[in-house]
Amino acid sequence: MMERFWPGYSGWSSPFTELERMRREMDRLFETVAGHTPTAGVFPLVNVTQDPECYYIRAELPGVQADRIEVTAAHNSVAISGTRERPREDEKVSYHRRERPEGAFRRTVTLPGDFDSGKIEARHVDGVLMLSLPKAAASRPKQIPVKAS
Repeated sequence: MMERFWPGYSGWSSPFTELERMRREMDRLFETVAGHTPTAGVFPLVNVTQDPECYYIRAELPGVQADRIEVTAAHNSVAISGTRERPREDEKVSYHRRERPEGAFRRTVTLPGDFDSGKIEARHVDGVLMLSLPKAAASRPKQIPVKAS
C-alpha cells in the first residue's frame, strides 16, 4: 500500500480519534445536564482479603458516622449500606468542584466461599469499617492424610 504525505496536511486521522472526540462530547453533555462532575468509581471503596480462617473486608467510609452504617450478610455476600451527610454550609456558598458523594449508599461484596454469619465482627475506626468474617467449616481448607498401600 502506498501512502502519500503532504507536509502540513492533517487530513488523515484514526477512526478512534473521532470516537474519542464523540465520547468527550457526550461526557460534557451529561455533566451539563446533571449539573455536576460524575464521580470516579463506586462508594465505598473496599479491600477484600482472606487467610485460612477468615475473610476480611475494609471499607473506606470517610465522613460516615458508625450509627449510620448497616451491615447485612447472607450466604457468601455482605452488603454495606448507610448514609453520608454533607456538612451544612451557608446558602451563599457555591461550589467550584463537588466530587464527594453524599446521601444513601449500598455496596454488596460477594466472597468466594461461605462464612459463619453469627461470628462476624465489625469495627469502625478513623473512617474505615473493618469486617472479620470467619469462614464456614465447609469452606476452610482441610489437610487430607495420604495413606501408602
